[in-house]
Amino acid sequence: MRLEKHSKAWNEIKTNDSWAIFKIMGEFVNGYEKLSKIGPCVSIFGSARTKPEDAYYLLAEKIAKRIVEAGYGVITGGGPGIMEAGNKGAHLGGGTSVGLNIDLPFEQHDNPYIDSDKSLDFDYFFVRKVMFVKYSQGFVVMPGGFGTLDELFEAITLIQTHKIEKFPIILVGTKFWEGLLDWIKTTLLESFGNISAKDLDLIHLVDTEEEVVTILDSFYNGSGLSPNF
Repeated sequence: MRLEKHSKAWNEIKTNDSWAIFKIMGEFVNGYEKLSKIGPCVSIFGSARTKPEDAYYLLAEKIAKRIVEAGYGVITGGGPGIMEAGNKGAHLGGGTSVGLNIDLPFEQHDNPYIDSDKSLDFDYFFVRKVMFVKYSQGFVVMPGGFGTLDELFEAITLIQTHKIEKFPIILVGTKFWEGLLDWIKTTLLESFGNISAKDLDLIHLVDTEEEVVTILDSFYNGSGLSPNF
């Protein structure tokens, strides 16, 4: 009887997995179809908890506005905080404003600054992450939490292992990021040798919107822009 119960539970899991495959495929197809039309964009990441009066919110808004004025669009996670600031700056600058929203039990909701035809909703984090990497010409990473760190290290790993083409990864906020970068250099590199010195060249640390745009333009000066993978 116990074996029968376990077999039934396992069969239900297999059935649910089969249906999940179609849902995952649907998210990929919808994402590819919509994002293939947006043109060159830069993704902006950061905390959903950052308030509109916060200095980093205001800086993210300025950065996004400068990015669209330089000819790129902006992609964010579509929610509040830094994501909202990114979409707001892109909207105010008259550029492309994309939001890749995720269904979460807290914090996440659509912000009002996303272009009406460029708002996508995801149930699966891994599908959403593919969209960020595939359709971004650069990552601008503002102060954030675990989700922000996840996106940052995912991009570094994919570039490091040559699974995607190199693109600029720009950390904004010396006060916030310098401790992490010091740990990466002294612990990962110098003490344990778990990374190569050239891996540190993948990361830029800046504090202003002018520096962000300069890095993007310098990297793509004379280079082609295309989706990754």
